[in-house]
Amino acid sequence: MITLGENEEGSVEVLHALPPGAAEQVITWTTRLRELSADGDADWSYAWTDEDLADAQRASLSGFDEQGRECL
Repeated sequence: MITLGENEEGSVEVLHALPPGAAEQVITWTTRLRELSADGDADWSYAWTDEDLADAQRASLSGFDEQGRECL
């Protein structure tokens, strides 16, 4: 049996509350993060520059645009 920490338990609860498609997307994303960290390609810095935040916002909005087109 695996004992989960408080943060891990919270993550599992959130994952279980998601619709199946969204849960699958989160699992795919976290799997990719794990792969990146294994390759050493991920920058795990906790300091975000204004450019980092702008990039994240653009990527997020791009995803919403793609989902909107799929719904049409």
